Formats: sequence, structure tokens, C-alpha cells
Amino acid sequence: MPAPAAPAPLAPPAGSSPPAEAPAAADDSLQIRSPTVGTFYISPTPEDPPFVTVGSTVKADTIVCIVEAMKVFNQIPAEVSGTVVEVLVANGDPVEFNQPLFRVKPG
Repeated sequence: MPAPAAPAPLAPPAGSSPPAEAPAAADDSLQIRSPTVGTFYISPTPEDPPFVTVGSTVKADTIVCIVEAMKVFNQIPAEVSGTVVEVLVANGDPVEFNQPLFRVKPG
């Protein structure tokens, strides 16, 4: 009987890294994270404009969203100063404790 073929190697070649890690190393943005588990809302009501959008300037006390937890609507302050560069969660999505909600470029 012939010997079975050797399985293909599973490890990536030496010196390579996952592409998602490379941008994070060069990125100086800060994250606004959820202080609690709940539901993310970008505006006070569905009819109202968002608290912030990409390009909005925020200060530490700027309210950026609401996270509803057990029928309590918690206003979430930015806690950093800068410009919102990315909203990481969709309106109405569930969020976990310490989950990133926004990326902010310091400034």
C-alpha cells in the first residue's frame, strides 16, 4: 500500500500577521465603550437626529448615545475629546459591557 499524503501545513508563513492587526498598530484613535450590557440607540427617539455622526466633534461630557438596560435609558458621555471617525454599532443593536461603540480621533 502507498503511504498517505502528508497534510498541508496549517500555520501561516513566518513573518505574516492577520491583516486586521496592521491598521490597529498605526491607528491613534480612541474608543468610546459601552459601560453596560443593553441596547444601543444613536438618537433619543426614532424621529430625532443622532446624538453624533462621523465628523462630529465631541468633548468628554458630550452625550454620544443611549444604552437601554432593563428599561433604564443610560446616556453615554464620550469621556474623550476629538472627532468621531467611525460608529461601530448599528442603531437598535444589542451591546455588551466594554464593547467599542465609536472610534474618535483625539484632538
